[in-house]
Parts: sequence; C-alpha cells; structure tokens
Amino acid sequence: MTINLFDDKAWLQLRPLTYTRPVGDLRIGILTIAEKWAKSLSADFGFQTQAYLSVKYKAINAAIFINGSICPNEYLLEAINKLKPAQALYFADLLIAVKLEQSAYNFDFELIEGFEKISISQPFIHIQYPEDIFKFNHEALESDFALLTKGRTSATLSTTNTFLGDHIFVEEGATAECSTFNSLQGPIYLGKNSQVWEGCHIRGSFALCEDSQVKMGAKIYGKTTIGPFSRVGGEINNAVIWGYSSKGHEGYLGNAVLGQWCNIGADSNNSNLKNNYAEVRLWDYEKESFRKTGMQFCGLIMADHAKCAINTMFNTGTVAGVSANVFGAGFPRNFIPDFAWGGTQGFEVYGLNKMLDTAKLVLERRNIVLDKVEVEILTEVFEMTKAYRRF
Repeated sequence: MTINLFDDKAWLQLRPLTYTRPVGDLRIGILTIAEKWAKSLSADFGFQTQAYLSVKYKAINAAIFINGSICPNEYLLEAINKLKPAQALYFADLLIAVKLEQSAYNFDFELIEGFEKISISQPFIHIQYPEDIFKFNHEALESDFALLTKGRTSATLSTTNTFLGDHIFVEEGATAECSTFNSLQGPIYLGKNSQVWEGCHIRGSFALCEDSQVKMGAKIYGKTTIGPFSRVGGEINNAVIWGYSSKGHEGYLGNAVLGQWCNIGADSNNSNLKNNYAEVRLWDYEKESFRKTGMQFCGLIMADHAKCAINTMFNTGTVAGVSANVFGAGFPRNFIPDFAWGGTQGFEVYGLNKMLDTAKLVLERRNIVLDKVEVEILTEVFEMTKAYRRF
C-alpha cells in the first residue's frame, strides 16, 4: 500500500512548527504522524503539502490520501481499509481520508463533491494547534508503545538501575546505569543506542528515541518524548522534542514543544503556570493575535533552529518562531517572531545569511550537510514571516 498525508487548515494553525514541515511530519508520542500511519498500514508514505515544502517532502503515487493532522487508531484503520474507490471518510465536517479510483501524486480536493461520503463518530487524536502535541502526548505515546513492541522481546538494562513496574521496552544498544525507571503511571521506551547516564530519575510515560541521551542527574516526568539524536538534562515535564535538539543543562522545560535544531542554554527555564492561575493564551499566526487555549498549564512552543542563551526566562505561553535567537536578562515577549535576534532590550532581524552560517555549523556537528533544499525552505520562511518582524 502507498499513502499520501495531506495538509488541511491545521497547517496554518500549527505554525510556526509547520513552517518547515508538513503536519504529518510532526512528532507526537514516539513516532511522527506519518510514521504511525505507515507502520499501522504497512505502507510507504509521501506528502501533499505546501509547494515550497514539496521539494523535500515529496508526494508518491498513491490511491489513499489521509489527513496529516489525524493520528491512527484501530477504528480509523478499519474504516480506511474498507474504503472503496471514490469514497471519502469524514468525522462531522472533517475530511479524514479519500480513496481514488486511480493512483496519483496529488488529489484535487475540488473533486471531493463527487465522492460518496462515509461518516464515522468514534473519537481520535486530532492535532489542530501546537499545544495539542504535549496535550495528547501521553495517549499517543501509549499507542505507539503498543504498536512498536507488539510481539517483540525487550533488551535488558544493567542491574545497577532501579525499576518500579515492568512496562518498559529497551531497543538494541540502549544503555542506562544507576538510574530509576518508574513505569507504573505509563510506559517507558528507550530507543536504539539511546543512553541514560548515571543518577537519572525517569517516570513514564516517556520515550527516548534513537541515539539520544539523558545526562547525569536529570529529572524527567511523564508524558515526555525526546526525539532522535537529542541530548537533555535538568528537569523536564510533559514536553515533546522533535529531534536533533539539545536541552543539555539544568533548568526547567514543561508543557512544551521543541522542533529540530533547537538549543536551550544552561539554567534556562520556562513558566507553565501564570501567577494568577488564569487561562493561558498563545500567539496565533492565522489570527495575528493571541488565542485562548483553554489550558491552565502551557509553557514554550519553539520552532526549528530557534535557540536561547544561558539563564533565559520564558513567560507562560511563549511562542518562539523559526530561527529565533533569544538572549539577555529578564522575560522576553510572549511572541518572538521568526528570525528575531535579541531579548528584553529589544529585537532586530536575524539576517538570513548570518542564520544560515550558524545552521551550517550546527548541522556539521551531526555530520549533516545544509543542502540547497534546506536553504531554499528557510529562505522562503524568512520571506513569509517578514510581516511579523515589526521591530
């Protein structure tokens, strides 16, 4: 089977995280949304996304197109497998999936009116806003854990560790010493060649993906995912890091989402609860204003290539855009635009060439080349976000 994950209006609502990727490439639980569908359906996958992203995130020849903002469950999988050509699956007015009469690289959604409408009413995880990623991470992590470990036997960890509960799965090459793993509240997954260094305390649900490390003495609470090729330390609670990012030192990260190539400086913290316990608002790119989240706990949303210096303090409900670079004492504003450079003393434009020079060095540390495709995507994002940099 082959499938394409398509973007709907959620792509706009999930900015700045989606400026650099399709919605289906967001990570929640252990896997990205696209990886969940591919593994569940034993399918190859592609993306029908924004034109400037499609050079990197290519479509493939497929008969089934699935909404990239929706995570699979058993009922959805059954419903999609039952679809016949020229049928469309809906939840109320939300389009979930379509099956074409012939395979194609793209689907013209103006043709949807000619499709037979199949409706379902069972609930599922639907990612519409950035905060939904940490909000639903526990549920997604449990689902991914079951998907990845079904019928398999876990590797073992050193007897120097302490285990509370046995809901833990260890992939080949993962190591840990002198640490505590509490899986009584949720599963713990250690990916291939991941490392938990001495003296860590980890409570499930928790996923540490391939080739990532938890540094000595870290305290990690449940509903947390550390994506591949990342390094973390300090205190982390209900956070999702896409991958290739670092929060390697003391400091608190909670109710947060970090993209790729982010770096959190030593002793930096984010607030996740307002002093008056009021509802948290987040910057909304589509509305160009702050949106009520309905949440009391909401911390930091940080897009790809964003960074902060040591001792940075983020207010409750802060959004940092693509390639934002934050430093200095005090609390910066709650919305830090894409390609912004500065802090409480003021911001200026983080010049594109200057940013690309840094990104090139960051990727080289991981033996990855900043190629032409990536440069073109970042250049497009720089141009698209000019209106937000009113410094």
